Amino acid sequence: MGSAKKSSAARTARIEEMRRAEQARERRNRILVAAASVVVVAGLVAGGVVLVQAQSDDGGSSAADDAKTAGKFATDADGVRAWKGTLGREHVTKSVDYPVTPPVGGDHNPVWMNCNGDVYEDEINPTNAVHSLEHGAVWVTYNGDAPKAEVEALAAKVRKTPYTLMSPVDGQKDPVVLTAWGHQRTVTGAADPAVDAFLEKFVQGQQTPEPGAACTGGLSK
Repeated sequence: MGSAKKSSAARTARIEEMRRAEQARERRNRILVAAASVVVVAGLVAGGVVLVQAQSDDGGSSAADDAKTAGKFATDADGVRAWKGTLGREHVTKSVDYPVTPPVGGDHNPVWMNCNGDVYEDEINPTNAVHSLEHGAVWVTYNGDAPKAEVEALAAKVRKTPYTLMSPVDGQKDPVVLTAWGHQRTVTGAADPAVDAFLEKFVQGQQTPEPGAACTGGLSK
């Protein structure tokens, strides 16, 4: 019991630290945006209008089959399926044909889904959700077979946990699935001990390609 309390306290402290870091990043971003605006205005006054077309390395025109995601799952001792293979990380503006549902990584939209404990009642674009995974979020998904009470209990847990998001995914095989970048497992419901274990390990875990990246300021629906 004592060790469980210590683990819970440590996790709470880590989440609070992530929340403070997120707030600091948002303040820095506002300062940078303000500074950039001043530079742009100064340039216009001087008569030099420069058009900068920001594109991803692939020109933003990647087709659906350009996920560059190849491999297969291997189940670890703790029941988590780990993706063994390549996970592309290009920014693309078109849909991506992911090999698994929900996807565990791959090429993705330049804009992430907000994942600061956000619960979405409708399905979301997987390419935006994958970007959230890249930032170290855990994505909780469910299909129509998931009991309503379990969905509500999971939603309550997600809302209390930064760097998480939740949405329905009708195409997934199992009723409830937890997904992080390159990792995934099924759970029976909110009371399943595997839920807390997965969150503890993978929220901003070692698998995160971009640790500390924002989980706010993206898409909210």
